[in-house]
Amino acid sequence: MADHSEAACDMSTNLFVDNTNDFVVTGFAVSIFPRETMKKTRPQKPTDGELSILRALWLRGPSTVRDVMDEMNKTKETGYTTALKMMQIMTDKGLLERDDAERTHVFKPKLAEEETQRQLVTDLLERAFNGSSKKLVLQALSTGKASGKEIAEITRLLDGIERSGR
Repeated sequence: MADHSEAACDMSTNLFVDNTNDFVVTGFAVSIFPRETMKKTRPQKPTDGELSILRALWLRGPSTVRDVMDEMNKTKETGYTTALKMMQIMTDKGLLERDDAERTHVFKPKLAEEETQRQLVTDLLERAFNGSSKKLVLQALSTGKASGKEIAEITRLLDGIERSGR
């Protein structure tokens, strides 16, 4: 059996968590599965700072902290320890994966850029536009930042959607 010296007990919620990940006790019932299964399954949204790290990784591919810091320093000065700490937190949040097989750890995003963007847009769509794609697109286009080329691409996309009957 595991050493429970690291165990924590919160009497206010009647929850006992074994930090060795062997089991979780709630009330009088014992769950025989690891604590990881008790965590939120919904992916966490990256903060603005985390998005800048993700952008650097999407641009460069799997990279060390130094590589990411160098890329970020092209637009905003970032210290090594700041980048390292943020990337450790992002790994804990499930935003990054770390390969620690070598002395210098290499990080990569858990999700592709498009998948992260889709999650962020879906969240924004629900929270700010009550699920209305029309309102979201109209607001985005009303900013006047879309080029003629982008508008033509959007038109082609909408024509394709219309043809497919979605």
